[in-house]
Amino acid sequence: MMAEMGLDNIHLEPVTVNRWVRGAREEAEIVHSASRATIPLHVCALGGSVGTPDSGITAPVVEVKSFEELDRLGPEVRGKIVFFNRPMDRGQTEPFAAYGGAADQRVSGAVHAARHGGVAALVRSLTFRVDDFPHTGLMEYSPGVAKIPAAAISTSDAEALSALLKKGEPVSVRLKMSCRNLGPVESANVVGELAGTDHPEEIVLMGGHLDSWDLGTGAHDDGAGCAVSLEALRLIKDLGLRPKRTIRAVMFMDEEFGGTGGRFYVKDERRKHERHLLAMESDRGGFLPIGIAAGRSEAGLLERLRALSELFKPLGVTSFSPGGGGVDVGPLIEQGTVPAAVILNAQTYFDVHHSALDVLERVHPRELELQAVVMAILAVIVAQEGV
Repeated sequence: MMAEMGLDNIHLEPVTVNRWVRGAREEAEIVHSASRATIPLHVCALGGSVGTPDSGITAPVVEVKSFEELDRLGPEVRGKIVFFNRPMDRGQTEPFAAYGGAADQRVSGAVHAARHGGVAALVRSLTFRVDDFPHTGLMEYSPGVAKIPAAAISTSDAEALSALLKKGEPVSVRLKMSCRNLGPVESANVVGELAGTDHPEEIVLMGGHLDSWDLGTGAHDDGAGCAVSLEALRLIKDLGLRPKRTIRAVMFMDEEFGGTGGRFYVKDERRKHERHLLAMESDRGGFLPIGIAAGRSEAGLLERLRALSELFKPLGVTSFSPGGGGVDVGPLIEQGTVPAAVILNAQTYFDVHHSALDVLERVHPRELELQAVVMAILAVIVAQEGV
C-alpha cells in the first residue's frame, strides 16, 4: 500500500517477537454447585498463559477483588482457582483510567494466585459492558513463581459466578485450555515516509501497530491507527505538500505482546543519522477526534497549536493539553522526542477491546477520516515549523 501511494524510503526493519498460540480448546464450566447443574462459561486464554493438562483443571473457586484481599486469605487459596472480579470503575470519566485501575489483575493475577498455591486464575474481562464476550490481553509470569493457567471470563458469567459464591455454596470450575508458548520468530516494523525538502534527517513520526489479538480482527486495536497514519500521509502527498522535515509512518510490530517493535525501532542503525522531533501514536481506536495532546513541558508547541485552534475547530477539536505517547513511541520519548496524540471520544472503546467484537463493522469511516485529517494537519505544522 505504501508503494502504491508513492511514498519514499519504504522498507522493513526486523523485529524478534515471542510466539504464543491459543490452541483449539478453551472451555470452562461450573461443575459443582448445590443449587444448579453444570453451567458452561464464556472464557478465553490470556495472552502468554500456559495451558492446562489435557484433562483440564477442576478446583473450588475463591473470589477476590484485590491482591490485598488475596493476601489476607493466604493459605485458604491453596489448591483453588482464584477468581479476580474487580470491575472497571464506572465512576471514572476517562475510560483508560478505569482500564488502568483494573488491568493489574489480568497482567499479574496468575503470579499473585500462584504465590498462595492457587492452581489457576480466572479474571473478569476488562469492559464496562455486561455481555458474553470475554476480552483477552497480555499476562505475565515472574521468575521463581509457578506458571499457572490464566483465562478471562465474560462479564455476564463473572456476575453469575459471583452471585453463586455469595450464597455461600461450594462452587468448583473445570478449565481446559490448549494454549502454549513457542520459540521466538522474526517479524518486522513497516516504514514509509515523505522526505523533507530541507531537513530530511529530522523526523515527524506517525504510527500504529500491526499486531492484534486473535479473537477479532483488530479493527480498532490497532488497524485504525495504521489506517489513519497512512491516510494522513496520502492526504499530504495528494495535496502536493512537501514540508521541510520528513513525515514518516511506522506500522509497529508486537505492541500487544511486549512492545518489542518500538524498542527495536530506536536501536536500529538508521536512527544514528536521524533526529525525531515529534512522535504521534494512534492506538485508541478509530473514534471521533475531540482534542490534541502535545508535549510534557514543551509549552511552546502547545501554545502554537492553541493559536491555530480555529484551524481545528471545524473538525471538532476543541481542547489542547499536554500529553501524548504510547507503548510503541515510548522508547523515542524516553530519548527526548516530543510526544503528541489526537485525543478521541473513546468512551465505547472497551466495548470491543481485545474481544471478538473488534471488527471492521464497529469502525465508523467518517470518524476515522476526521482523525486522519487532524493528524495530517498536526504533522504538517510540525514538519514545516519544527517543535
